[in-house]
Amino acid sequence: QVQLVESGGGLVQAGGSLRLSCAASGRTFNSYAMAWFRQAPGKEREFVAGISRTDRTTSYVDSVKGRFTISRDNSKNTVYLQMNSLKPEDTAVYFCAASASLLAVRTRTSYPYWGQGTQVTVSS
Repeated sequence: QVQLVESGGGLVQAGGSLRLSCAASGRTFNSYAMAWFRQAPGKEREFVAGISRTDRTTSYVDSVKGRFTISRDNSKNTVYLQMNSLKPEDTAVYFCAASASLLAVRTRTSYPYWGQGTQVTVSS
């Protein structure tokens, strides 16, 4: 089992940047594919970015490609989401999630472990 704690959210103007972090407990962090999801008010939680156990395969939702970068540091049990050129439509609660699969899939139900979320608000 793994516990996840996100940090790094906040209020930023459009065009700005934020870096989210997700710290995982336990000694088997490199056994999990990791992902970031987000949920805006009144909308379903959606996949944003994912990274495989080995850090060799990443995937992104089309709306963030070229702006967001997911990375992980297995020595620090941490996954990051660097968000650049932020837009008001990026405003949401961002959640970190872990799956015991090799690759990070986009299906929310494939992730049994979730953090509590961190709010990202982008003003226009």
